[in-house]
Amino acid sequence: MNRQIAHLFALVLVLFGLLVVFTSRWTIFEAKGLQHQTANRRPLLEEQRVPRGYIYADDGTILARDVRKGRGSTLRYVRTYPQNGLFAHAVGYSFLTQGSAGLERQENDALAGRHNEFTSIVDELAGNKQEGDDLRTTLDPEAQRTALAGLAGRPGSVVALDPATGKVRVLANVPSYDPNQIGAGRKPTGSSLLSRATQGQYPPGSTMKVVTATAAIDSGRYTPDSVVSGKSPKLVGGVLLSNCCTEGSGSFGPLTLTQALTDSVNTVWGEVGEKLGNDLMFKYMNRFGFDKKPPIELPGDELTASGVRGKGGRLLGPNDDIDIGRVAIGQERLSVTPLQMALVAATVANHGKLMKAQLVDKIVSPDGRVRDTVQPAEVDQVMKPETADKVTAMMESVVKQGTGTAAQIPGITVAGKTGTAEVANGTSNQAWFIAFAPVPNPKVAIAVTVERTQGEGGTVAAPIAKQVMQVLLRENR
Repeated sequence: MNRQIAHLFALVLVLFGLLVVFTSRWTIFEAKGLQHQTANRRPLLEEQRVPRGYIYADDGTILARDVRKGRGSTLRYVRTYPQNGLFAHAVGYSFLTQGSAGLERQENDALAGRHNEFTSIVDELAGNKQEGDDLRTTLDPEAQRTALAGLAGRPGSVVALDPATGKVRVLANVPSYDPNQIGAGRKPTGSSLLSRATQGQYPPGSTMKVVTATAAIDSGRYTPDSVVSGKSPKLVGGVLLSNCCTEGSGSFGPLTLTQALTDSVNTVWGEVGEKLGNDLMFKYMNRFGFDKKPPIELPGDELTASGVRGKGGRLLGPNDDIDIGRVAIGQERLSVTPLQMALVAATVANHGKLMKAQLVDKIVSPDGRVRDTVQPAEVDQVMKPETADKVTAMMESVVKQGTGTAAQIPGITVAGKTGTAEVANGTSNQAWFIAFAPVPNPKVAIAVTVERTQGEGGTVAAPIAKQVMQVLLRENR
């Protein structure tokens, strides 16, 4: 009898333990996930009765706010976006029936006034009603408008940030959308909802040579004065590589790496990449942030990793069958986001230090108290500072006398790199320009890309970068 009682007691303990585990799972460990499920209407309905925090640009411009409708039992707050689609992909949207995106989703707890349990209890005891916190972002409206005007309706993207802090100043995409239209039940068609800056997958063309130059110099295998033949065509990866139809067209004799970057000579950098090999090239690509989603405060499904992709979009590694010589010049199956290439430029500008990209500057409570100030965060020391100085000098030469002269700003030293990748079976180009300024104390790093253009990076993308940098540098004075 005692044995039966013991077995029964043990069974009760097991069942009680399982009850604790499962209730803890739903109420504690997975509560946040349940709250954010679009099928779970209860928290969404509750949120509509709470005044949501505003979202501001860095100059105080209101990017998102609530409009009160009804009263009593019918009281609700509806989101509206005074700047329409100016920062659509960064700010996102938040509506009961259409869901949420961008910062609206990523920072939902703060915007909806949901804090930790201790803070909630204190607020309740103090008689404070639930209100959302405001977000002060790093975004610059004037520079954003300049970027969009430069794209002039052409599909593409512009990303600009502060190299030392990672604060994102511009995140512009064409096409875009007006989140107010989503709230009215009119969902955009086509690829308007795609954030090209963080999700677009484009061949980077010769902007990738900045990564290759970093690997070559930082590893000690080459210097900026190392001489390599620029003859064309040249056998790379078992297939002839030509300088034809790139910025640096034609055949060259022996060139220093600085001159090869200035004139964007494919055969030089293809040979360098091949000699560095898969392991070394991937080592530095990974340091720059390739092969993982970029570090920025946006939902994971709105971010795409840059890298070499195989069948089904699988990211390939150094042990896969890859033509690393063509990866080194931004070809092969390499695809990148504009944010990734802006971070490449920013890392060189920041003495080799890669910073986390940052959209939120402060979280401010309804009574004006600063709940949190987002501090700059270092991700990795990608290269030695002296390597960054050498690559900077090489990029300066590109703008002073090479393919990037259209980005010159009077009285300011600009370092940059053009890129032109053939797309659509060679019928058009993906034009690129990455840059930073002023040297030697950079305040802005930028990446610009324009889809399916007949022009090149130096003629199409570089002038846009110049215009945006001029706005941001003027504001930094």
